[in-house]
Amino acid sequence: MDLLTPANRAIRALMVARGIESRDVSVSGHRVHYYRLSGTGSGPPVMLLHGLGSSANAFSRVFFQLQRHFRSIWAVDLPGNGFSPLPDSGPASLQTQVGVLLEFFRQQIQEPVYLVGNSLGGAMSMYAASEDPKAVRALTLVSPAGARVEPQRLASLKRSFEMMSTSDARRMTRRLFHRVPLAYELFAGQLKVLYGSAAVRGVLMEVKETDFIEPERLSRLSMPTMLVWGQSEKLLPYESINYFRENLPAHAEVHEVPGFGHIPQMEKPGELVDLMVGFARRHALIG
Repeated sequence: MDLLTPANRAIRALMVARGIESRDVSVSGHRVHYYRLSGTGSGPPVMLLHGLGSSANAFSRVFFQLQRHFRSIWAVDLPGNGFSPLPDSGPASLQTQVGVLLEFFRQQIQEPVYLVGNSLGGAMSMYAASEDPKAVRALTLVSPAGARVEPQRLASLKRSFEMMSTSDARRMTRRLFHRVPLAYELFAGQLKVLYGSAAVRGVLMEVKETDFIEPERLSRLSMPTMLVWGQSEKLLPYESINYFRENLPAHAEVHEVPGFGHIPQMEKPGELVDLMVGFARRHALIG
């Protein structure tokens, strides 16, 4: 039984009822769903970018906490994820998705953004910011993928997404959180459906053991940059943060946070927002 679809629809309905816009738009030939909330603060538009198999709904708990600090808050469902349909041609490549993201900035937001990416969304954020640095005012990377790791570690990570049983799904759920909320324990079995989607399988087939974000690309991240890594990170190998420490520009902040797992926006939204707001203040994005 598919429980995720009605659950995601219920989350969207609640967000809309509280004043968040939910819209579809055509971007580079792709129908893309996004959320937008007008803010009352002085900071630049915030764009929240989800990870593999996730969606914009993953950020539902941070919208209103960001509202008083920034002029607007946005979250997009990348093609084939959330409420954005899979392209007729099949799963979009990561390069295509980065292009869609940058075109969305130009078409819809029309000014530099404070880009916040989680997991695969963090890797895509680094690609987008290095491709078009004028489009990104500042960058926060939350448990980002994209580091160079030992081939066997990447192979093991990809195998972990091959969930053949409810027990496999529960193990994956426990890798995502510092401490799994009861509701997510109950929904754990649905991850078999989520990570079996065409969009997810397409990414896993595309990513090779030799793929990583090159140091030269990371060196081009001239905008204020913050890396947030949970001390309870259980999905990505620790060598990932070491890689980013060594290769991000010297101005980048790196924070290892107690009590954070892989997706703090879902488990510790208030603490994540505090980090984002403090970072924005230090770099004069907000007063």
